[in-house]
Amino acid sequence: MPEAEPLIDDPSSLRTEAELIARQLEDPDLSAKAAQILHPGAAGRRRAGSGEQFWQYRRYAQTDGADQVDWRRSARGDDLFVRESELETPRTVLFWVDPDPGFHWSSAPSRPTKAFRASVLSLALGISLARHGERIGGLSGAQRPRLGHTAPEHLARLLTDTSPQTPRPPSGTAVAVIASDFYAPLSAWKTRLTPLLRKCPQGLFLAVSDPVEETFPFAGRTRFSRPGQTENRIVGRAETLQAAYLERLAQNRSDLTSFATQIGWGVICHTTDQPALPAAAAMQRQMSQFGVRP
Repeated sequence: MPEAEPLIDDPSSLRTEAELIARQLEDPDLSAKAAQILHPGAAGRRRAGSGEQFWQYRRYAQTDGADQVDWRRSARGDDLFVRESELETPRTVLFWVDPDPGFHWSSAPSRPTKAFRASVLSLALGISLARHGERIGGLSGAQRPRLGHTAPEHLARLLTDTSPQTPRPPSGTAVAVIASDFYAPLSAWKTRLTPLLRKCPQGLFLAVSDPVEETFPFAGRTRFSRPGQTENRIVGRAETLQAAYLERLAQNRSDLTSFATQIGWGVICHTTDQPALPAAAAMQRQMSQFGVRP
């Protein structure tokens, strides 16, 4: 990418922006509102089990006790019915934002870096989930995920920590959200994520890009450099590289999507010149789809 002054994102604005987005999100299907107080962290599993929420009626069986019969429902006909509750189990959603210098980059000082936008989106989703009783945390492995009103502040600190170079497998099963531009070779990502997949069979890739990375609008003599490194390359006619670059970018996205499908994860793509809310809503919908699986 052409040299550009990296935007110094204000960490104090991270929580403010994320809160604004979280307030606009609809209630996620992951939540179980009636269980917030008595059973924090519980959410419906869309099957019968122990819980507070009504799931379905089923016909009475000989193994059922008389105290299990719903007499009001049974009075409507000749059959006896048992009222079943929905199974509720704790959910954990863990986040990781790529610390690579190339992800902490923006093509213009007026535009957020890719990493900052990814952190805002991740925190907004985390705030929404925490408010509805979910457990949230980071994939750094340093601290346990948390419940309650202090969880978002804890997550915000983890998202701004650039020390964990690789997402670490959690101690228990969780849903993972991995944010990066995913420009590294797919083979490298497979190596990094293979240990994680054993604990996170469900997850989401949040692919964030800068608008110039999507269009390659360069022409004439252009100097390109890699963020975080001193080496650079001068190209006499940058426009001659556009077609090959865009083809490679499309192949990169296709490979990522294929990999996500293979492992049962989702992919959300976002560009930093676009509004953040639609991307946050798409992330929430993806989480909801994971939530209905038994």
